[in-house]
Amino acid sequence: MIRDVSPSIMDLRRKLRKWAAVALCIGPLGQPAQAEVTVFAAASLKNVLEEIGEAFEQTYGEPVVLSVAGSSVLARQIAYGAPADVFMPANSAWMDDVLKRGRIQEDTRRDIVGNGLVLVRPAGTGPKDQIPDLAASFSADENGKIAMALVDAVPAGIYGKTALQHLGVWDGLAPRVVQTDNVRAALALVALGEVPLGIVYASDALREHRVEVVVEFPAAFHPPILYPAAVVADAKSDRAGDFVMFLQSETAQAMFDKAGFAPVEVNP
Repeated sequence: MIRDVSPSIMDLRRKLRKWAAVALCIGPLGQPAQAEVTVFAAASLKNVLEEIGEAFEQTYGEPVVLSVAGSSVLARQIAYGAPADVFMPANSAWMDDVLKRGRIQEDTRRDIVGNGLVLVRPAGTGPKDQIPDLAASFSADENGKIAMALVDAVPAGIYGKTALQHLGVWDGLAPRVVQTDNVRAALALVALGEVPLGIVYASDALREHRVEVVVEFPAAFHPPILYPAAVVADAKSDRAGDFVMFLQSETAQAMFDKAGFAPVEVNP
């Protein structure tokens, strides 16, 4: 007797299509594949990386999730196994530290962008008709506080301390320094008028309309300010490497430039 088995075959085909669809969302060992790129980035990168992340998602169809903080905090989190795909600190030293711990894919490391260091004050609180002298700016108010990121841990604070040492004023200023967890927090203190001066990145000062730049620190006063990026050793996203490369694209570099960051020589 011949039976019509076509209904069963059709049912089987439907099940196979469902299983195939499910398989596309399942990674190794039955774990769901990650559908986003998690980026641990220095606080000073927050706004520009939000914009770059949107452009990346439009190009690759995968969203970017940012976790921003001081570079030292993020480095320690990655060292202890935090679930990050890409690390982008505000100096090479913290990238080197994480690399030595075996937590970075060394061949993916790239220097992405640079920055400058500036002294800021609340907007409208000083004369605009002259270019102030750096040393004079600090001695004008001997009791005034100066906001800086942590001077022994956070890159912006380290750069700032080095610049002040170069000027020969650090020892006298150290008791007046108000240290914060990251450079954005230091910027906020100045913007709110809580302190009369702050040392922040040029890109931060450009974005915050409540502060004005007193003077720029010459690049020779501190080590080059570089933002490297690399894929974390146990990255879950297959697009992590694509994101690092996208940071060097004309699209991303134009966004960095508009945000006040400085270009660096493109890595091969």
